[in-house]
Amino acid sequence: MADILYTYNNQVYLNITNKCDCSCRFCIRSHKDSVGEAENLWFQEEPTLEEIKKAIDNFDFSGYDEVVYCGYGEPTCALENLLASAAYIKEHNNIKIRLNTNGLANLYHKRNIVPELAEVIDRVSISLNAPTAEKYQEVTRPQFANAFYALLDFAKLARDAFVHTQLSVVDVIPKEDIEASEKLADDLGIHLRIREFT
Repeated sequence: MADILYTYNNQVYLNITNKCDCSCRFCIRSHKDSVGEAENLWFQEEPTLEEIKKAIDNFDFSGYDEVVYCGYGEPTCALENLLASAAYIKEHNNIKIRLNTNGLANLYHKRNIVPELAEVIDRVSISLNAPTAEKYQEVTRPQFANAFYALLDFAKLARDAFVHTQLSVVDVIPKEDIEASEKLADDLGIHLRIREFT
């Protein structure tokens, strides 16, 4: 069984699925099998809710102030397990929960899931990856043709629903694209984080 819960840079992460509706050119999972203290983040079979809960029960969250849903897949592709396990964490631990997402959940599920997420998630980080639809398609290679605009719609809903919402880009994209992404984020009233590619 692959690692469901792992730590990296003194943060706790939950890897609950390998499903993803994007195939980003720079995605770390195309370069190696694990991150941080995880041995392997690739599942032979998708984890059940019971297995996710067991991983949560077996971990001591003392000294950590946040747990992040981020692994070798898009957490919202396993929405039922995401919502149920996040609620389980809230019931048993005094810790904040962040979701790292590609922002395509509403497109994937064909409905607005932000209100459901807001019941159990405190913060959201959305991978913007590029400042225009054309560049986004090229870099992110999503399953959906209208993904970029769906991401922006999701970001606006998230901005109004969560305590903190941010967009992010990875520093492998050109400087001018980072600057254009900063302007786009400013126009949306959302903080932009520039992530270092590791």
